[in-house]
Amino acid sequence: MKISKKFEPLLLGLFASIIIGFLSFLSFETSTGFWLIFSFGSSSLIVLVFHDSKFAQPTNIFFGHLLAIIVGILFNEFFGMSYLTLGLSVGTTITLMMYFKIIHPPAAANPLIALFADVSLSYIVFPVIVGSIVIIILSVLINRYLLKRNYPVKWF
Repeated sequence: MKISKKFEPLLLGLFASIIIGFLSFLSFETSTGFWLIFSFGSSSLIVLVFHDSKFAQPTNIFFGHLLAIIVGILFNEFFGMSYLTLGLSVGTTITLMMYFKIIHPPAAANPLIALFADVSLSYIVFPVIVGSIVIIILSVLINRYLLKRNYPVKWF
């Protein structure tokens, strides 16, 4: 579907609401666990508005979030929260994302989430892995089938 430039922000905002609303519904209305973290809001923006960028591709979304939360949890487990660990955990995440070529900017917030919320290893599965998968699936459905865009540009 060809979207007019005036209507596009409204439509993309609606689709972002659907993505986050769906994750919220799964978090609060089912007994499956928590599916939502703050950085997923920014991920929704990237997959809808910047869908053709490297940052919006499924590999970057999944592995960027996964790497970042693992770094945050490790920093929290071994060093605890301090001004040093907050900075170093984000810096380490960015460095590793660049080396592994899995840059996803919203995921750079995940170490902060891990440290401030003092999350356990189970947080890797719920919400990070399952939430990332839901974002990927919904972004493929929305971009490819509703908006008729070539997304993803690259799976791996």
